Amino acid sequence: MPNYLAEENSPYLLQHASNPVDWHPWGEQALARAKQENKPIFLSIGYAACHWCHVMAHESFEDELTASILNENFVCVKVDREERPDLDAIYMRATVALSGSGGWPMSVFLTPDLRPFYAGTYFPPARRYNLPGFPELLRALAQAWGTRQQEIHAVAARVDQSLSTPDLPSHLGVVSQQLLEQAESWLVRHADRQHGGWGAAPKFPQPMAIELLLLQAAADPGAHADGLAVATQSLQAMARGGMYDVLGGGFSRYSTDTTWHVPHFEKMLYDNAQLALAYLHAFLVTGETSFRQVAAETLDFVAREMTHPEGGFYSSLDADSEGREGKYYVWTQAEIREVIGDPSMTELFLAAYDAGTAPASQGEIILQRAPNDANLSARFDKSASEIEELLQRARARLFRARQARPRPGLDDKVIVAWNGLMLQAFAQAARCFGGAGSGTGDMYLEVATRNAAFLLGNLRNHGQLHRIWRRGKTGQHVFLEDYAALILGLLDLYQADFSNAWFIAARQLADEMLLRFAAPDGGFFDTPDDSKPPLIRPMELQDGATPAGGALATEALLKLAALTGEATYRDHAERTLPLGLANAAESPLSYARWLAAAALALAGPRQLALLFPPSANPVAFLGVVNSAFRPHWMVAASPYPPPTGAPPLLQDRPVVANLPTAFVCRDFACLRPITDPAELPALL
Repeated sequence: MPNYLAEENSPYLLQHASNPVDWHPWGEQALARAKQENKPIFLSIGYAACHWCHVMAHESFEDELTASILNENFVCVKVDREERPDLDAIYMRATVALSGSGGWPMSVFLTPDLRPFYAGTYFPPARRYNLPGFPELLRALAQAWGTRQQEIHAVAARVDQSLSTPDLPSHLGVVSQQLLEQAESWLVRHADRQHGGWGAAPKFPQPMAIELLLLQAAADPGAHADGLAVATQSLQAMARGGMYDVLGGGFSRYSTDTTWHVPHFEKMLYDNAQLALAYLHAFLVTGETSFRQVAAETLDFVAREMTHPEGGFYSSLDADSEGREGKYYVWTQAEIREVIGDPSMTELFLAAYDAGTAPASQGEIILQRAPNDANLSARFDKSASEIEELLQRARARLFRARQARPRPGLDDKVIVAWNGLMLQAFAQAARCFGGAGSGTGDMYLEVATRNAAFLLGNLRNHGQLHRIWRRGKTGQHVFLEDYAALILGLLDLYQADFSNAWFIAARQLADEMLLRFAAPDGGFFDTPDDSKPPLIRPMELQDGATPAGGALATEALLKLAALTGEATYRDHAERTLPLGLANAAESPLSYARWLAAAALALAGPRQLALLFPPSANPVAFLGVVNSAFRPHWMVAASPYPPPTGAPPLLQDRPVVANLPTAFVCRDFACLRPITDPAELPALL
């Protein structure tokens, strides 16, 4: 019999709708029942693509005995962390406080008034990994609730007290170039100079840290050579490792080892959005075409496999298929030989991808590019172009064969925040890859335009933004990161096609964001002013797998201030930055997006206004702007005279000699207008 999750819309909750556990969604029904029956709540938080969530579900939540213990002694509540990042953030703090670590699945035991008293992550069905067996743990907690309830309430009160105020720093940071240099120095010193990236296994891609190094290098690569080397080495190592899908494009979530060989195979939209941008920006800074290729293949993967027919981007692809993690992606040598067919092409492919000795998952090969390009030409007596053509044909054959396999599960819900990040990637790629008149640029612009129209048409009903859409239904909640990421995506799209509709929507959303999320003295709450989160209204400052909402909001306001001249936007951004930068020098991996926002603030307003006669086209000027990584410049363009709704930056700027005219402004001062695009590079 289905439980209370059967009427939900989340794919993760629906995965558990047929469990024998009497699951409830988070809501009044479950909370009222816990109080009425005086039972503790078992809160389980996870997400659809989470491998260990699946493992615990199969081992425990599908087990009749375990379910009977849960149903008898607890009110069981399931939460999709992607739908409710507020609950996830609050109870993750509690889990770390109670157990010393966190992760998913998150398993938290609450009093009926929602105060946590015991927490952990994955629990096995029997005692192992130095963890109690889950049934054993449930019986012990049930007995404690029945006989030592006063002690449990005392523990819950202590945890509640520690969580009752936002986890804010005791001091404020200083927005300075010195801070950026300290952060860059830390990232260079702590980088893995042998394998790329930072830290040991499990190794995460850290796109925000890479972006910060690229930001610093963009203006003067020579002065930031060490940082640029760390960024490019990390990007090269990830692209050559098992995290990158050499057949279909796109990245898995993280590497299970230090050397980027064996991935955790789930593919998340937010990872691919941030990594596509990092590779795109690395291409613009270095000119290295392999970075451009990885960015393009990643975007092509998203357009092909993670996009709703009407334009929304899906959330994730599961790590598992046919009951095994990575089954969809791994190969045996025999399969490779059979699919490629041609013996000489096969031997070249096996050598190029080190498929005879490559690290394996469950005895099978994980394809990854071996660093022996220079040797291939000599070994196979072919030119580099001939080798690449043969490898491309081999990859195409393997890709077609893989498409026929049972596919990993798709979480097809559309999340505004993650869509905003991916919208940025497609819009910036449209500018970089040629804009109007370029087939690739036009394709990416079309994807971006359809996505923005989808989000504004389906997730902004009656002037109210919603976080989640799935199969025609929207969720009830929205969070700071949804507003901020969507504003940034719309601003990038405006700079790709200069449609005033995107600018107008971004400005309206920014005004709503300030009204609903801004703290009076600076900073932003993660939840709107009309929300009722348990325990505390969260204000998370650290970046996680996605950027901190406050950092995104600060960046969005600074960019809007450059286009509008509105002091309100810049004032709140400048009051917020010191809060987000308090611990940035010591922990730049956790505050990289705040540091990027600080770099934007320190650069000061950098504005380019383009006006042109209706019969003309400013494509030559735009080609100059888009030919390099210019992260701090905001561009507005319009036929003259600009229509109602155009950015105020364009007002009162006439064209000169009836020619496309550029106005370059820095630090609140504008240079003389120019009509010759050849003059623009020096001014930028």
